[in-house]
Amino acid sequence: MSLVSADPDVEPTDPPGAALLGPAQVRELADRLGIRPTKHWGQNFVIDKGTVRRIVRAAGVGPEDVVLEVGPGLGSLTLALLPQVRHVTALEIDPALATQLPRTVTDLAPDLADRLTVRHTDALRVTELPDPPPTALVANLPYNVAVPVVLHLLATVPTLRTVLVMVQLEVAERLAARPGSKAYGVPSVKAAWYADVTGAGRIGRQVFWPAPNVDSGLVRMVRREPPASVATREQVFAVVDAAFAQRRKTLRAALAGWAGSAAQAEAHLLAAGVDPRARGEVLTVADFTRIADAAAGQDAGAEG
Repeated sequence: MSLVSADPDVEPTDPPGAALLGPAQVRELADRLGIRPTKHWGQNFVIDKGTVRRIVRAAGVGPEDVVLEVGPGLGSLTLALLPQVRHVTALEIDPALATQLPRTVTDLAPDLADRLTVRHTDALRVTELPDPPPTALVANLPYNVAVPVVLHLLATVPTLRTVLVMVQLEVAERLAARPGSKAYGVPSVKAAWYADVTGAGRIGRQVFWPAPNVDSGLVRMVRREPPASVATREQVFAVVDAAFAQRRKTLRAALAGWAGSAAQAEAHLLAAGVDPRARGEVLTVADFTRIADAAAGQDAGAEG
């Protein structure tokens, strides 16, 4: 059954070459496939055409971009992306959705079907991707795995230059938080290692089916070089994890387990130019990097 005839309300603003999915089509597709959105995979399907257009605009992608989309679901965002970019590689963990997505694109955007690659896989297990290499991550991410997915892909796909993701509003605020704010924490620091991170707007609940219990937020990231460091990323992130595991404690106390003792933690902090009485929530990613560098330098000196 073709979906083309099932879309009598294609809007004049739909991208050329693609008819976007509206609420009726999303439910029709789900019914045909026997799919009911599951909490296990964090499925909330976008049913609003205006929202997917807004995401594509906020992403700032163009004809030379290769987009990596995680959790494309029934294809709402995919169909909005395809006319604007060179290629879309979609990672879908649900086998029924992964099988259906190429068929949906063939029905609604036949001239663009060759721009789509679908992989049935868990994004958290991806270590390499087929050519062409992705330049942008654009996705409506499942709430329960949003932060791990973003950090994993930034770490494993070095060609990603930009990120635009829709996530739970609280997660969006944490990712984009600045030092000293209540929302600032481990996700904020680790995202800042890879990119400049900013909030890109709020999304209401009624654009989804089923409607979640919370609002969503858009987060934009622009890749940049991480802070110069003799320590590895893993060593820096170990300091971050330790500092926020007991965020009410001073860094001298919070980092005692990581350093081996409170006295050793204080030595590393002073060598890094960080007040041992401070708390992790006021430090920048560069501050955490200097602490890790101080420890790495002292360890190297001890070995020598």
